[in-house]
Parts: sequence; structure tokens; C-alpha cells
Amino acid sequence: MATPSKSTTAKKTAAPKTSTAKSVTPKKTTTKKASTSKAKTTDTASQISPEEHYRMVEVAAYFLAERNGFAGSPVEYWTAAEAQINKLLSK
Repeated sequence: MATPSKSTTAKKTAAPKTSTAKSVTPKKTTTKKASTSKAKTTDTASQISPEEHYRMVEVAAYFLAERNGFAGSPVEYWTAAEAQINKLLSK
């Protein structure tokens, strides 16, 4: 009968890791608060392109019309949606 031979494995020793991280000093951050709501409005409005604004109004007008069973005037839905979107963007 053959006996299974034992294989020996060499243990590898890990080289000590050296830290190469640089010390980082935290940067001072300043926060500015908007003094008026108008300044906040222009910041939000400047982030949205005219195409995005149009699409937002378009979707809002559709949902207003859908909620009303498409029984009203499309112009009324559009103007109501514009007012809603402009109000949301001014916050």
C-alpha cells in the first residue's frame, strides 16, 4: 500500500509595509449664506437650461391635464404648470 506523501509548503514572510502617506492638513472652508431670496433664485435658475425648464413645464402640464381628465384648455394647463415650476425653482 502506498502512503500519501506529505508536501511541505514554505511559509512566506511578508515584508513590513512602509507608510508613504503624506500628512494632510485640513483646508479651511468658508460658507456664504444668501442674503436675499433673489440671489438664491438666480443660482437655482442658472443651473437649469431652457430646455430642461421647458421639459419640466411640459411634464407638469401633462399631469395637470391628466388629473382633470384632459377636459380643459391646454393653454390653461401650460400656464398653471409654468407657475408651479417657477415657484418650485424660486425656493
